Amino acid sequence: MPTYEYECESCKNRFEIIRGFSENGGASCPLCSGTSRRVFSVVPIIFKGSGFYINDSRRKQHPAKSDVEDTDAG
Repeated sequence: MPTYEYECESCKNRFEIIRGFSENGGASCPLCSGTSRRVFSVVPIIFKGSGFYINDSRRKQHPAKSDVEDTDAG
């Protein structure tokens, strides 16, 4: 079951509640029994492995054959 974080509007207490997906409704503060609102947090994403960086997916750049011949002629 998922854990949801709430913040009390009166005393600013933050607390967590474990609820099922089908359960609806708010939660009352365990300290002051005030009304609370759900807090949404950013979830960190970590990319591991090859292919996530710009230098992983690019091919090596080789100079054109005509450019190499022009510099040798000089």
